[in-house]
Formats: sequence, C-alpha cells, structure tokens
Amino acid sequence: MSSHPRPPSRRALLDALAEAGRSHSDATVLFHATVADRIGINPTDHKVMSILERHGPLSAGEIARRTGLASASITALLDRLERRGFVRRRADAADRRRVIVEAAPDGIARFAPYFARRRESLGKLYDAYSDEELTVILDFLQRSTERLHLDLDELGELDEVGEVGEVGEG
Repeated sequence: MSSHPRPPSRRALLDALAEAGRSHSDATVLFHATVADRIGINPTDHKVMSILERHGPLSAGEIARRTGLASASITALLDRLERRGFVRRRADAADRRRVIVEAAPDGIARFAPYFARRRESLGKLYDAYSDEELTVILDFLQRSTERLHLDLDELGELDEVGEVGEVGEG
C-alpha cells in the first residue's frame, strides 16, 4: 500500500478551481467596493479610475469599450468623477471635437493609502512562490483577463438579441 496521497481527479480539481475563483472574485469585488465607499465614489467609478491610471488618457468612447458600459452611463460617470476632482476633460489635440479624459493626480493620490498595504500583502504572498510558479500564475491571470473581456463582449451580444434572463438564472 502506497503512502502517497492520491491526486484529486481533474473534475475535483476543476471544481475546486471554480470555487476558489468565485471566492477570489467575491473578495476582490468587496475589497474594491469598500475602498470606493471610503473614498466616496461607487465601485464602477473606482474601476474607471483604475483603467485611466494604468492606460493613461482615453476618450469617453474608449472608456465605454473597455468597460462595456453605455455611452450615456459613461457621460454621467465622468460628470461625477470630474465634479469630485478625480478626472479632467480636455479637447483632443488631433480632433477638437473629441474629448480626452485623464485621471487627475490628486484623484489618484486618494487611492494610494489603500493600495500600499495591498501591495505589501501581495509581496508577502509572492515570496512563497518560485519564479517559475509566478510565471504560471501571471500567465493564468493574463489569459483569464482576456477571457473576461471576451465574456464581457458576449454579454453585450446577449442584450442585443434579448437572451438575458432574470437574476439567478443559469
């Protein structure tokens, strides 16, 4: 009789990954919702700030494409962020009819205290993994992000054909 534990079946492993993924998603959403609440904005506004911080100035149309939100929703969102000093709008130098939105440095600075601790926490977590393991984790996160963007696009297609069900279905 072998003393080595039997590895879980692929089905059991996939089920565990699905559960861990849901738990991670829940914790991530709740963390960001709490940060947004403490800063006095809503979670969607917070994530648009994150997009602007990472990708630089974008047009309202580009923000709508990256978020999957309707143009009217983006306009209201940008109005809120601008009133609160989180973003600035400026005319596009190449096309004066187009407006470019950029994160205001003071707006970005309001997030810094919340994410400094998070970066430290993640640093401690990363210390437990080899460079090879971190490479696999990075690959997974990048591919998962690509899949989420594709899934987001498909949500828009479902809306267009009227296939969206009630909350809690499927």
